[in-house]
Amino acid sequence: QVQLVESGGGLVQTGESLRLSCAVSGSIASINTMAWYRQAPGKQRDLVASITSGGSTNYADSVKGRFTISRDNAKNTVYLQMNSLEPEDTAVYYCKADLRNYYNYYYSKWGQGTQVTVSS
Repeated sequence: QVQLVESGGGLVQTGESLRLSCAVSGSIASINTMAWYRQAPGKQRDLVASITSGGSTNYADSVKGRFTISRDNAKNTVYLQMNSLEPEDTAVYYCKADLRNYYNYYYSKWGQGTQVTVSS
């Protein structure tokens, strides 16, 4: 069974940093785009950053220059380095991966979410 396991969330103060990780485990043929989303209480889930298998990245305007997404294809892991955190970054952060299995079936999988809280 394929799983996405996230780690690295926590409570920090304004201006501090956190690094989130999301590892994909299980039987998969390939991983295409990997992404981080976040959802604050009472709000919709929004894209934070994404990265293709070739390394092309995309960021939400609100995090450009502060967050960096990267991936280690050998470890099937995606990272989100978050610097200069602000209270507005407080949310549950979700990892998403676009996968292909050995039957050539494409599908998306979500992680369970990790809480990031930034205090002022």
